[in-house]
Amino acid sequence: MQVIRGPLDGLLVIEPRVHRDVRGCFLEAWHRERYAEIGLPAAFVQDNVSTSRRAVLRGLHYQVGRPQGKLVSVVQGEIFDVAVDIRPGSPSFGRWFGVCLSSETGRQLYVPEGFAHGFLVLSETAVVYYKCTAAYMPEGDRSIRWNDAAIGVEWPLPDPILSDKDRTAPLLCEAEIG
Repeated sequence: MQVIRGPLDGLLVIEPRVHRDVRGCFLEAWHRERYAEIGLPAAFVQDNVSTSRRAVLRGLHYQVGRPQGKLVSVVQGEIFDVAVDIRPGSPSFGRWFGVCLSSETGRQLYVPEGFAHGFLVLSETAVVYYKCTAAYMPEGDRSIRWNDAAIGVEWPLPDPILSDKDRTAPLLCEAEIG
């Protein structure tokens, strides 16, 4: 596998080796020892699957009290995946990084604790699978507005489909972090 260190400290883009032949393809999506060698946690405690249609934007989400690191991959389709640094005191606080993830490439993004995370579906549908370092805690669930001008994420599709929660999320300067 190839590992690319993202421009924000802690972000990793992982490109697993994809074996293709006339039958289809095979890739190793998680191998505890190999991923530990590149600095990922050895213990993930929760796996999540999200299915969405084209132009659905989910995020920017994070948890307070029990922050989650996430290893994000796409089982079917393609997404634009985004991480925003919300670590107080970080030199890259408020900066974002985005990368296309797809079932075709097998590319993954590791989003460490202290980042808000979101994605926009680019294909007709997408199935997103992500491993989390901490269990979901409803009382710690928080969001930052997807189009906060102070962050400036350059989403590749206009007029996304949003939940009410994401549409009305606070701006970063108003959000509860840390």
